[in-house]
Amino acid sequence: MEAQNNCFIGCEKSFDESSAIIFGAGFDGTTSFKPGARFAPSAMREDSWYIESYSPYFDKDLEDLNLFDFGDLELPYGDKKTALRIIQEHVQEIIDANKIPIMIGGEHLVSLAPIKALSKKYDDLHIIHFDAHTDLRNEYLGEALSHATVLRRIYDQLGDDRLNQFCIRSGLKEEFQWAKTHSHLEKFTYNTLEERVNVLKNKPVYITIDLDVFDPSVFPGTGTPEPGGINFHDMLKIIETLSKLENVVGMDVVELSPKYDTSGASTAVACKTLRELILATVK
Repeated sequence: MEAQNNCFIGCEKSFDESSAIIFGAGFDGTTSFKPGARFAPSAMREDSWYIESYSPYFDKDLEDLNLFDFGDLELPYGDKKTALRIIQEHVQEIIDANKIPIMIGGEHLVSLAPIKALSKKYDDLHIIHFDAHTDLRNEYLGEALSHATVLRRIYDQLGDDRLNQFCIRSGLKEEFQWAKTHSHLEKFTYNTLEERVNVLKNKPVYITIDLDVFDPSVFPGTGTPEPGGINFHDMLKIIETLSKLENVVGMDVVELSPKYDTSGASTAVACKTLRELILATVK
């Protein structure tokens, strides 16, 4: 008798034989509108078995890669600093074993932890970020650590000319002004993505996709829906462009809140986004 499947589809190899490690970071302790992203990793694992491991878009199969799903980290819901520490320590173990961390959030704050760990190994680490929101506030409601401040905290870690942000359509005026001198930020679209990928082709790159980058008509299952986003075919074009990167050292998808889309469509979109991203960037 075998245990029922409780991993993301196609990620059934052992840790030792795998080149990339999936894990869940179900934390949503700073969500500013509707909580529920903590349930995303388990929802995506369950629903992934209904999308197939094979991608007809890229003619590749997850089963042809060496992928291991660790499962979910146990994180304290009310303690963001401890949660970030646990995630960072876990990612450190992954990169010490020369493997690529692939994280399923959780709210966007969790992205700070793997980037901190990776920045110790790669002093020229760059970020490619897709989102509806700038996430560049210096503080939110008096708190420096928030899903509304995460890219600002990442900037604090990495410095100028490291952030590449696309499809951004919401934020404070001050955030957009700050970005003009500290970040490559493209409002609304991803027209300059190929140019940036060409510049960063051989650099170590971490990819973070906040799933509210999708239009709410495509992806209502998120805590901070923002009209005016992309559709799934746009995401496929984005991922095809990202496939030209030669040194993707980590990635995440965050901010799915499955309870807000009872149809399951948002979770399906999240699963297929992760499938295509892995197939395109894990060499």
